[in-house]
Order: sequence, then structure tokens, then C-alpha cells
Amino acid sequence: MTDAAALTPELQAKIERLDALLDTIGQRHEAVKFASSLAAEDMLLTHAILSRGVKIGIFSLNTGRLHAETLGMIERVRERYGYDIEQFHPQAAAVDEYVAQHGLNAFYESIDLRKRCCEIRKVEPLNRALADVGAWVTGQRREQSVTRAELHEEEHDGARNIAKYNPLADWTEADVWAYLKAFDVPVNPLHARGYPSIGCEPCTRAVRPGEDSRAGRWWWESRDTKECGLHITTIPVTVIGENASA
Repeated sequence: MTDAAALTPELQAKIERLDALLDTIGQRHEAVKFASSLAAEDMLLTHAILSRGVKIGIFSLNTGRLHAETLGMIERVRERYGYDIEQFHPQAAAVDEYVAQHGLNAFYESIDLRKRCCEIRKVEPLNRALADVGAWVTGQRREQSVTRAELHEEEHDGARNIAKYNPLADWTEADVWAYLKAFDVPVNPLHARGYPSIGCEPCTRAVRPGEDSRAGRWWWESRDTKECGLHITTIPVTVIGENASA
């Protein structure tokens, strides 16, 4: 059931812009993929893409350490939209080597070991997922953390030499949840248990009152190190709709 009439005019305008952005992205590039964490922002984009038939493929990184609730969202997307989200897994040999050398949960011991785990379970699979596309889409928002405060709607991913788009860059958390409610989008049940940002199970906890939305990610680290390596090699470019080049 959809209740789009309950949306404010401001959010209606954001939705219209989002739809136009996604259409432009799908038309501009021969092949585009959306990297979904299966959390709230990414379910919003999943709905925006699949409900309108936008030419953007959707995949998820199955790290081998995800919550059962997160994995369950893959089936919920299949049931709701008739779409099978492509899954990319880490290389088993690399995982086995890391565990043998450092231990299963060595990421708690140092930032270097945590980043190495993320490299194996997330970054390398992401590189494979994006090897055949000219652009990718994320659900990142500026409001999420200090590491994303300067996020741009359109960027160049220098590591992979492809375009990168963050269509929800200026959306607030309230915007996201208003959209999800209005369009009756399925959401990860962990959100209702205090998880605004969801990653691997051992690296994610519920947040406390007053904490920012990513405080539960790698909570043992300082705020300025809380990225896994997926989003640190980008250069801002002209925003679509403002004389952006094709």
C-alpha cells in the first residue's frame, strides 16, 4: 500500500529529483550497478530502481559475517519485486589465511587488522562486482557521519576509474523513513532494535540515545576511522543537472 500523499512538498521534490537522477544515471552509462547493504537507505534506492524499472543492476556484498536478518532481506526483495539481488562473496582462501594467521575476530585488535578484514571481505569483492561497469551507485548520506560530511552527489572513483553516484547525499534520516513508510518498503528488522547502520554482525551494535547513526559501526574505534575502504578514493565532479558532462 502506498501513501505518497502523506509526504511533505519538500520531500516530494526530493523524490522527483531522485527519480530523475536515477533515470539519468541509467541512461548515461551502458552498465551501472547499485551496491546495497540491505539497510534503510539502500532499500529506499532498491524500491526507487525496481518499482520504476530503472536500468541499474543491484548487488550486495555477502561478507560471511552478516546478520541473519540482513541476509533475509534478499528473499524479501525477491518476494516484493521479483528481483534476485546478485551476491558477491570473499575469496575463501584469503579468509582462511587471515583467520589462520590472526584469528577469526582479530579486527578488534588493531585498525590495520580491521581494515585488512574489510579489504578481504568487502573491498576485493566490490572490485569484482564493479569490474564490468562504468558507474556505481551508493546509499551514502552526508548526515551519517563526520567521514561523509563533504559527500558529493556525483564523484569519480579514482581506484576503479569509474563514475560514482550518491543520490541520497542531502537526504536526512527523517526523509528516508518518511519515504519508506509512504511506499511501504520492506526494511531490515534490525532497525527496530536500534541499528540505524548495519554491517557485519561482530562489527555492529545498536546505538545509544544521542549517538550518531554510525556510532554502532566499529564502535571501538575513533569517529574519523570508521570507513571500510569502499568509499575513500573519490573526487567530486559536477552534479548531474548542473551542466554535467555525459
